[in-house]
Amino acid sequence: MQRDTRLARLLHVLIHMHLRGGATTSETIAQMLHTNPVVVRRTMAALREAGYARSTGGPGGGWALACDLNALTVRDVYVAIAHTALFAVGPADDNRNCPVEAAVNRLINEALCSAENTLLQLFGEKRLSQIAHDVTASKSGKMTT
Repeated sequence: MQRDTRLARLLHVLIHMHLRGGATTSETIAQMLHTNPVVVRRTMAALREAGYARSTGGPGGGWALACDLNALTVRDVYVAIAHTALFAVGPADDNRNCPVEAAVNRLINEALCSAENTLLQLFGEKRLSQIAHDVTASKSGKMTT
């Protein structure tokens, strides 16, 4: 099963943009992510629609941060991108009248809901500026948490 890497990729892009002064081109982002500029523009559109990035067209155009990374959490970016189920595990739908299937599905749904709430809480506690700080601190030999 292929994993959805959009969150990791968009966090990567936003932090690079911040570290590069706040702006970059679709071509540079495409090289960074080993993809093509069309995919970059399509993926970055979610950040533009959420107000986290803005785009400019034409020669010398590209993408710029539209907000301060201090105000942006991992959860904000996660919510901004259209996503499917967070986990690959899910309830069955083989026999809706079976009490065993219903009991198993309740257990799975409760566990998934709890796990998703915990993950979203952790995502909400991590600001992108903290990740950027960790990167710059590790370059100077002082990795922070």
